[in-house]
Amino acid sequence: MVKKSNSKSKVMKKISRKKIKVVKKTMKKHSKVVKNVKKKVHVHTAIFGAGCFWGVEEAFRTTPGVVSTEVGYAGGHVENATYEQVCNDNTGHAEVVKITFDSSKTNYNKLLEVFWRIHDPTQMNRQGPDFGSQYRSVIFYTNALQKKEAQKSLAEEQKHRVRIIATVIERAKVYVKAEDYHQQYINKGGRAACHI
Repeated sequence: MVKKSNSKSKVMKKISRKKIKVVKKTMKKHSKVVKNVKKKVHVHTAIFGAGCFWGVEEAFRTTPGVVSTEVGYAGGHVENATYEQVCNDNTGHAEVVKITFDSSKTNYNKLLEVFWRIHDPTQMNRQGPDFGSQYRSVIFYTNALQKKEAQKSLAEEQKHRVRIIATVIERAKVYVKAEDYHQQYINKGGRAACHI
């Protein structure tokens, strides 16, 4: 009887060790998933139009807390717009920068501060020598909180301006990534800057 009890006890210990290993392995995997989810929660998107997107992208690309930038076209009605179509001013799109940022390192309001600083928001459908509706000053919000923050920021910025701000705040709808040769144009050695 004692021998059976000992062998049964050994088997139970062996099974328990295996279960513990499986549980530890599962917990380790779960821990990695939780960490990745937490990292992703901090990543948000902002979209701004402030004239020629080359200089605007460079200003945001070098802003602390910005994970990545991408230039494109937004606010229009053409789903697969090209640069040529947008420049002909018949797509309704504005040249924009889509910004991915880490909200644990920066926030939407800080990006709005950069936006106001890098262009003249009182100019209607132009920035510097560039003119046309594709160069309009526009904030495309991606959620209700961004809309509220953008409206509050615009009202605050207006207090510091003599001229009326022409910036429009719109919900982000159609967004088209611009051609590859436009991406990080200045960083790749393009013109020194646009209007900023």
